[in-house]
Amino acid sequence: MAVSSELKEYIAICLTDCYNKQIVIESIAAVSGGDINLAYCIKSNVGKFMLKLNNKSAYPGMFEREAEGLQAIRSTQTIAVPQIVLQLDFKNDSCLLMEWVEAVNVTSEASARLGRELAAMHRHTAPQFGFDTDNYMGSLPQSNHKQDTWSNFFAQERLESMVKIAVEKSLLTSQDALLFEKLYIRLPELFDEELPALIHGDLWGGNYLIKYDGTPFLIDPAVSYGHREFDIAMTTLFGGFSKEFYTAYNESFPLAKGWEQRVHLWNLYPLLLHLNLFGTGYLSQVKNGLQKYL
Repeated sequence: MAVSSELKEYIAICLTDCYNKQIVIESIAAVSGGDINLAYCIKSNVGKFMLKLNNKSAYPGMFEREAEGLQAIRSTQTIAVPQIVLQLDFKNDSCLLMEWVEAVNVTSEASARLGRELAAMHRHTAPQFGFDTDNYMGSLPQSNHKQDTWSNFFAQERLESMVKIAVEKSLLTSQDALLFEKLYIRLPELFDEELPALIHGDLWGGNYLIKYDGTPFLIDPAVSYGHREFDIAMTTLFGGFSKEFYTAYNESFPLAKGWEQRVHLWNLYPLLLHLNLFGTGYLSQVKNGLQKYL
C-alpha cells in the first residue's frame, strides 16, 4: 500500500518544522513491518527515516504508547533504541517516524553485547510491578495496573484477560479456565519474587536490530516493570537467541536457579496472545505449558 501524496506532503511539512529547515522527501518505499503496522523507509535530504503507519481508530494510542516505551528504555542509558522523530495523526492514519537503523547480520560479539546491555536495563527497578500507562502487546491492549507482587501482576494483568478472550472465542473451554485458576493459586510457590525490573515485554528475535557498528537496538516494546525472567523466556520463542546472549546475560546479572524450568510458565502469556490472534495452531502449546505447572 502506497503512502498517499497528502500524507507525504504533511510529513514533509512536519519534518520541516521539526528540523527548522526545508525537508524534501525523495522517496518512500515499503519495508517489512509485521502483521499490525505498515512500515516504510523514507529517504530525504537529511537522511533516512523509518515510518510506521496504522489505523488510529483500530489501534487508538498505539504509537503514543510505543514512544513512551522506547523513552523508558532510553532513559536507563543502558541499551539503544531508535530515536523518535515525530508521532502524528493525519485523518484516520496514525504515524510514528523514527531514525532509520541500518541493520546487519547478528554476530557472536553483538549477541553477547545484547545480553550484557539487556542485563543492565533489567537492573532498573520501580516500587511496584506494572507501568504508569496501559499499552499494547501485539495488536491487543495490555493492562499495566500496578501490583505489589509479580505473581499477582502476572495472573491479573497478563493471564486473566487472555484466558477470558480465549474462552469468549471458544478457543479454550470453561474447564481450561478452571485449570488456569488453579495455576494462579500455585504461582507464588513456583518461583522466587525479585524486585520489579524494566522489561521490554515482547522480546522475540524480530524485536531487536544490530546496527552496522555492532550496536544492539531494541524495537517494538511492550514495556512494564516485571520479572526479568519474562523477557528471557520470550527470547526462547520463535527460534531463540544465541548461546552467547545467554552466557553474557548470566555473567552480568545471574538468573535465579531453575530459570530454564520456568520458561514455559512465563511464555503462557505470549502463547495465549498468539492463540487469540491466530487461532488453534497455538492451542497445544498453551495446554502443554499449563500442564507443566499444575
